Amino acid sequence: MSTDAKGLRPNRAARAKQARIAKAISDLGLALPGSIEVRSTRCGKANCRCKADPPSLHGPYIVWTRKVDQKTVTRVLSPDQLEDYRPLLDNARRLRELVTELQSLTLDVVEGDDRWHAR
Repeated sequence: MSTDAKGLRPNRAARAKQARIAKAISDLGLALPGSIEVRSTRCGKANCRCKADPPSLHGPYIVWTRKVDQKTVTRVLSPDQLEDYRPLLDNARRLRELVTELQSLTLDVVEGDDRWHAR
C-alpha cells in the first residue's frame, strides 16, 4: 500500500478484487429485502380448533417480513409469489455478502495506509 497527495493507492490485487465485487453487484438484478418463513398460528376465537389439546393450528402461511422506517412490515404470500420472489430474496442476500466483502477489502486497504504508522 502506498499513499500520495491524492490519498490511498490500493495495490493491483485490491483493485482487481474491487472490480470483481463491482461486476458481481452489477450482474445481480433486482434485490428484495427481508426474509421468508412459513408460520402456523392461533386465532382469537375461544372455541376454535387451534385452542384444542392438542392444538390444530391455522396455516401454514408463507410470510415475507422486512423493515420499513424502523418498523416491521409483514405480508402473507401465495405459493406463486414465493416462487417468483425467492430469486429476488437470494439476490438481496448475495448483495449483502458482496457489500460486506467490499467493506472488508476497504478496511484492509485503510489499515495498510502508511500514514497510520508515520505518527
